[in-house]
Amino acid sequence: MEYNQIEIKKGIKLHTIQTNKFKTNLIAVMLTTELSKENVTKNALIPMILRRGTQKLKTQEEINKKLEEMYGASIGCGLEKTGDNQVLKFYIESVNDSFLPQKSENMLKTSMQMLLEMIFEPYIENDTLKKQYVIQEKENLKQIIQGKIDNKSRYALDRCIEEMYKNEPYGLYKYGYVEDLEDINEKNLYEYYKYLMDNCKIDIFVSGILNEDIKTMIEKNDTFNKLNDRTPQYIMPEIKEKKSEKENTIQDSMDVNQGKLIIGLDLDFNQEDLRYDTMIYNSLLGGSANSKLFQNVREKASLAYTASSSYLRLKNNILINCGIEIENFEKALNIIKEQIEDMKKGDFSEVDIENAKKGIIDAIKSIDDEQDTEITYFFGQELSNIKIDIKGYEERVSKVNKKNVIDIANKVSINTIYFLRN
Repeated sequence: MEYNQIEIKKGIKLHTIQTNKFKTNLIAVMLTTELSKENVTKNALIPMILRRGTQKLKTQEEINKKLEEMYGASIGCGLEKTGDNQVLKFYIESVNDSFLPQKSENMLKTSMQMLLEMIFEPYIENDTLKKQYVIQEKENLKQIIQGKIDNKSRYALDRCIEEMYKNEPYGLYKYGYVEDLEDINEKNLYEYYKYLMDNCKIDIFVSGILNEDIKTMIEKNDTFNKLNDRTPQYIMPEIKEKKSEKENTIQDSMDVNQGKLIIGLDLDFNQEDLRYDTMIYNSLLGGSANSKLFQNVREKASLAYTASSSYLRLKNNILINCGIEIENFEKALNIIKEQIEDMKKGDFSEVDIENAKKGIIDAIKSIDDEQDTEITYFFGQELSNIKIDIKGYEERVSKVNKKNVIDIANKVSINTIYFLRN
C-alpha cells in the first residue's frame, strides 16, 4: 500500500492509495465545514438532496440504471461530526478496470465523473433545487432527527456530549434540529449550497489498483475545473488542557427498561504525543474485554449489561458507557469511580499493558484490510494535521510504559455524569 497526497487547487487535495488487495476502486469525496447552529441542519440535508439527481441523471431511477451499466457499482453519501467540523461524505465503488470482461470503458474515469457530478452538478429546476426533492428530504430528515430517541444508548451518549459542550459547536447534534427545517426551502438551501461548495475544505480520495495519473484525470475533468480556489472554512483541531473542578450530574427520564449511564472525562494535557499513552489508558479502563470496567462493573459486581469506554482524541475526552438496572445507579457509579482512582494508583500489571498494546496494534495492522477504513485513517490524519504511517503508529504505541499510563490517569477528571432513567 502506498499513500500520496497533493493539493490540486487551493483548498482542494487529492489523496491516492495504491493497493493491490482489492478488485474494486473506491473514490470518496469529503466536504468539511465548521459546525454551527445556523447551518448544521442545512449541511445534513444537502447530501440527501444531492443523491436524488444530477443535471444528467435527474432521478434515482436513472442513477440506478447507470450503476447497473457500470457492472453493479454503488454510490452513496453520509454525514459525520469530526471535532468541531461537519463532514459531508460521498463515495462510489466500482470494479477495477483490470477485472472487467472488456476494455471498452475506463471505469475509474466514469466513476469519478459520476461522483463529481452528483456533488457539484445537482439537478436544477427553475434555477434552484428541485422543490419536490427538498420537501421530501426535509420530511426524511425530520424522521431521522425525531428517531434519535429510538436508540437509547446513542441518545444518552449524544445527551452527555450536549451537556459537556453546551453552547459550543461540538455539542450540536450532527443531523440538526426539527425547528430549523421549517425555514429551509429550495431557494435558500440552494444559495447556501453554492456558498458551501465555494468555501468548504475538499478532499478527494482514490483507492485501488491505480494504473494511471489520477491528478491528470481530475485536472481534465470539466466538472472539477468549475471549482474555485478557496480558503477552507473549517476548524483545525487543537488539543486543549481540561480539568473539571466540579462534577456536573444530569438525569433525564424516559420510558426505558434499562438505565444508561454515561460519564464524560476530561484530560488535562495539550501534548499531541500523549494520545498514544491515552489509547493504552482507555483500553485498560474500558476499551477491551479485559478492562477494569468490564471485569469489575460487569463481570464481578454484575451491575452492568455493558461497560466500556471510548477515547475522543480530537476533543481530549473519554466517555464511559454503561447499561445498568436503574436501581443500581449509585452502586455502579461508585465502582466506576473506584476504577478511575485505581488507575491513578497504578493498579494494573505489565501484562495488562502488553495485552492492551497487542489489541491496539492488531487493530492498526488491520487498517488496510478495508478500503473505507484506509480512507478514514488518512482523512483523520489530514484533519488533525498529524502525519504518521502505520509502521510509525505501531512503534509509538509499543513504547508506552506503565509510568506513562499512570501519568495519564492522574490527568483525568470527571466532567459530566449523565443518567437516562425511567
